[in-house]
Amino acid sequence: MKAKGGIYRRFIKRPMDFTLSLLAIIILTIIPVLPITALLVKTKLGSPVLFKQQRPGLNEKVFMMYKFRTMTDERDENGELLPDSVRLTKFGRFLRSTSLDELPELFNILKGDMSIIGPRPLLVQYLPLYNEHQKRRHEVRPGLSGLAQVSGRNAIGWEEKFNLDVYYVDHVSFKGDWKIILLTLKKALIREGINSETAATMEPFKGNEKERMEQ
Repeated sequence: MKAKGGIYRRFIKRPMDFTLSLLAIIILTIIPVLPITALLVKTKLGSPVLFKQQRPGLNEKVFMMYKFRTMTDERDENGELLPDSVRLTKFGRFLRSTSLDELPELFNILKGDMSIIGPRPLLVQYLPLYNEHQKRRHEVRPGLSGLAQVSGRNAIGWEEKFNLDVYYVDHVSFKGDWKIILLTLKKALIREGINSETAATMEPFKGNEKERMEQ
């Protein structure tokens, strides 16, 4: 079953993404939110300013995603990185809670790697862990925000997150995307649903343990 959305998904969504991301980059540069955030990251966390990581996109094609850095490079005596909860500074938490760390993804949208709205791009190492239902999240471009993010972000579990992603794939629409955009702005302002209850970031996806046990 392929993603739905008709004329909007095939002919309108991508031009709208390009236009909105370009306008956002111009406005955020003039204000100037992007340059100031980049300067603060360099001052408080050092270089590099950008965090770059490969993520799977449309049809599982891997691309390089950009974010503002939110963690230090602190390591233990063995040279191993310290836990996220230690390396995530107060400033880093502020960037995440306001979603300012996500702003460089606007350039990914401009390039066509991502969309304004869609399932969030997750880690490449998760690809072999998905079942057939969960793989369907890659039938559309990944998004800067998505249905799962406005429904709880990192505060909901993996199964619910994937179900919301696939629901979005089957119900792509102009009205639905703009509803998610407005809810995203609201949640960013009130800093709601950023972290799960037990970790500084979302717990790693470990696959479908119940399904593996039944095989």
